[in-house]
Amino acid sequence: MTFKFYPGGVMGNDKAVLRKIRIGQLHGGAVVGGTLSAFFPANQIYAQPMKFKTIQEVDFVRSQIDPIIIEGLEQAGFITFGLIGGGVAYIMSKEPVETITDLRNQKVWIPDNDKISQDSIKAFGISPIPLPVADVRTSLQSGLINTVATSPVGAIVLQWHTQIKYITDIPLIYLHAVLTIEKKAFHKISDADQKTVTRIMTAAMKEIDVQNRQDNAQAIQALKNQGITFLKPSEPDMAEWYRVAEKASTEMIHASILPEELVNKLDILLKEFHMQSRAGHDQ
Repeated sequence: MTFKFYPGGVMGNDKAVLRKIRIGQLHGGAVVGGTLSAFFPANQIYAQPMKFKTIQEVDFVRSQIDPIIIEGLEQAGFITFGLIGGGVAYIMSKEPVETITDLRNQKVWIPDNDKISQDSIKAFGISPIPLPVADVRTSLQSGLINTVATSPVGAIVLQWHTQIKYITDIPLIYLHAVLTIEKKAFHKISDADQKTVTRIMTAAMKEIDVQNRQDNAQAIQALKNQGITFLKPSEPDMAEWYRVAEKASTEMIHASILPEELVNKLDILLKEFHMQSRAGHDQ
């Protein structure tokens, strides 16, 4: 059995890859979480704005929520081998953004195929500009947009960091991706081969997950070395950011974008994490 990979985006963006999976030209692909949200909306549970403050919170929640996402995607027709953490996305801009008002005055980019991100950012009172990822750098250069949200390593890999001057030091959303194979295609191989592929791919995804975290930590330092200014909003401004972010999560539930039951489970897990952390400090 042989796997053939097409690196470097030669098969197009996530939307194109998904279309090619549908028509049988491809059996799968590595895609960002939002690409599969139409099939399993809860796949984007981590896209709630400002839900996580620390990577320790992320680890605790993912240990419980990742299996639910993997199971949901399988029921929707996609075999995955574990989520690949992409790190936290930050607001990166040409002009300083410290308040919600500052953000509303910017020309903000969002991925053109990510409806959940669109709905999330609109809750901040913003009319975003949807564009393919491939068009972002030139759009920053031309002034069509002046603000993006991505991970530190993403900004460097895509060379967006050459076009921005400020990073708002707020963990905006947690990003993830998956390597997915269409379920019908996967089940055409023997049971023994399915087990072998699952074992090897799951181990590989865990390695990439760990490596991505290290790369993001290094990327943050590289951005600082580049002379990019990290902005920390004041306490009153942070309170407003969190108020609007909570409103955005609520609106995502009311609009049936995210399932209330899973959102509540994530919130309960965060409370449990904080209780355990406080108990550990008291000992």
